[in-house]
Amino acid sequence: MTDPALIPTPAVIVDGDVLDRNIARMGSVLSARGVALRPHVKTHKVPEIAAKQLAAGAVGITVATVGEAEVFAGSGVTDIFIAYPLWVDKAKAGRLRRLATTTRITVGVDSLAGAEAMGRGLGSDAGRILVSVEIDSGHHRSGVAPADAADIAHGAAQAGLSVVGVFTFPGHSYAPGQAPAAARDEDAALREAAAQLEAAGFPMTHISGGSTPTALLDGPTAATELRPGVYVFGDAQQWELGRCRPEDIALTVASTVVSHQRTDSQQPGRFILDAGSKILGSDRAPWATGYGRLLDHPDARITALSEHHATVEWPRGQVLPERGSRLRVVPNHVCLTMNLVDEVHHLSNGAVAGRWAVAARGKNS
Repeated sequence: MTDPALIPTPAVIVDGDVLDRNIARMGSVLSARGVALRPHVKTHKVPEIAAKQLAAGAVGITVATVGEAEVFAGSGVTDIFIAYPLWVDKAKAGRLRRLATTTRITVGVDSLAGAEAMGRGLGSDAGRILVSVEIDSGHHRSGVAPADAADIAHGAAQAGLSVVGVFTFPGHSYAPGQAPAAARDEDAALREAAAQLEAAGFPMTHISGGSTPTALLDGPTAATELRPGVYVFGDAQQWELGRCRPEDIALTVASTVVSHQRTDSQQPGRFILDAGSKILGSDRAPWATGYGRLLDHPDARITALSEHHATVEWPRGQVLPERGSRLRVVPNHVCLTMNLVDEVHHLSNGAVAGRWAVAARGKNS
């Protein structure tokens, strides 16, 4: 094992002890609620982390794309949900067929046209791919109203597909104070949609929801499984939303102070780090207080990003960190950071234990 201070910056560092604690906590809480965990691995894209989640009780994984499914199926995962309404052309149909030879594959559908295209593409193999109808529970991205779920399910069945349930994403939980209401919206939408499909004669083996802001809330849920992703690492958004504590953050970007800016003594200090948008990502929600946080200095804010630099505003009256000193940056949206690097260093007991390849990086189709 080596000293993390010897890793050239900027670099993504995962504290394996915090990671393991986060994985265990989510598994324990959902198990106590009687809800299965199917984590969304687009957050980390690392087979070794998925293996930890499965070993801790996850029933399978969630992915965003066929390419991600291929990577994780290749690592031995046998139950994968592609939680988006896929448009299946001839090429995607061939890839889904190959996946289905080794892995239980479920995909999303939210339109008759999408179901028909999937059925045509898969042909006689259509019944080997399971489908779940996506419901809009308030995020207003994809998905149909609960009242329309049965119509989509009938269309999918007529296209030869095997309908197994419904799912939703309460993405409107990603705003201050909105998680409880989003969880209630999710529960109501899933209950209505599941009832519609049950009345129409479809089995409800897959009622899926969840997000990191809502997954740990203690309340009723119609879901048989939840799909949080960011919980494994935490990030600045979750920190500011109050959905994780600084001690729950497992991933940071090690960075070095490379420059000081001259400032008036009556104004906050400013300095520059060597980590910019090409490793932190550039996401900033309208309510976020900056482009990231410093884990060990919660009063500081990243006020600007360029490709390779971050401008940090330092509390007034405090001495600026010395040039050459290293700081731990918490990205706003950790999923972007993981799609910007080829590998991450992981720690055990504070020392570098090794590297993990971000094997599903760039698998966007």
